[in-house]
Amino acid sequence: MEELVRLLELLRCVKDTKELENLRVAIGGKNGVLTSLFKELKDMDEPLKKEQAAKINKLKKDYDLLLESKKSELESLELDKAMAKESLDASLFNATTQFYTLGTKQDSNLHMQSISEGHPIHRMQDIIIDYFTNLNFSLEDGPLIEDDFHNFEALNLPKYHPARDMQDTFYFKDSRLLRTHTSPIQIRTMESKKPPLRMICTGPTFRRDYDLTHSPMFHQVEGLVVEEGDNISFANLKYLLEDFLKFIFGSETEVRFRSSFFPFTEPSAEVDISCVFCKGKGCRVCSQTGWLEVLGCGIVDSNVFKAVGYEGVSGYAFGLGVERLAMLKWGIGDLRSFFETDLRLLEQF
Repeated sequence: MEELVRLLELLRCVKDTKELENLRVAIGGKNGVLTSLFKELKDMDEPLKKEQAAKINKLKKDYDLLLESKKSELESLELDKAMAKESLDASLFNATTQFYTLGTKQDSNLHMQSISEGHPIHRMQDIIIDYFTNLNFSLEDGPLIEDDFHNFEALNLPKYHPARDMQDTFYFKDSRLLRTHTSPIQIRTMESKKPPLRMICTGPTFRRDYDLTHSPMFHQVEGLVVEEGDNISFANLKYLLEDFLKFIFGSETEVRFRSSFFPFTEPSAEVDISCVFCKGKGCRVCSQTGWLEVLGCGIVDSNVFKAVGYEGVSGYAFGLGVERLAMLKWGIGDLRSFFETDLRLLEQF
């Protein structure tokens, strides 16, 4: 009986499933202590047998409960250890990463830089942020859930404006919505700060779209420059964007501006670069045109300034899709690859 009590104390302190199994055999196995105690009962007198049987049954009940509890506890701990050992965080920061910023060597071959530089979307965001913050642009942020004023009306998109159909918005029951672009951050920044203003904002945006080149959630970067007076011109914008695109895709990249329409800028333009795959000769990717569209831009419409209470100012704005630039920069053919956690893609970075 004393040996059984001693083994039960050991069972309470067991540290792993192997040790637990050894104690299970020693206590409740075919030749275990508990089995031996029950065998000894047949040779005892009836009064003593009844007393001893009660004690042994109580110890057996304690043993059964303790064994089940310890087994569950140790198996859970060992599973957690195994999962922690086998887990993989594809976006885990690597302290040995060599980040290239403005004025340093551009990353012509990401595969050779380091063990991991994180997800390609985050990598492209970092490159874009590096460029603009080195030009004294501030980095601003805003909420993912927006109201109609900041997402549409303040951007010269009043109710029933036909351009709203292009957004294909996710609405909530209280008429709030998931932001369809990062432009509301520009509005909120202008509401809280006075010109002069130089800012960029980046983050996820949401629209009802899903195919090879569209996703319900995608990332944008937008920029805004506002100054007092009429000092801002389209030439300022053109110079900045040409330099930025050459920084991303190389100095040999050709850039062109095409007249376009956006409700929040006037005049507006779409910006193309020479096809990174055929070098402007014409291929399937660029539909034989030799050009690829990469971003939109323009001079900020006066109605946008009125919505935030700005007077006597001028400015320009631009916006681009992070996934779009990453696909062109690193030859990724399907937008959905960014969100499928396929290690064959992620290990390249």
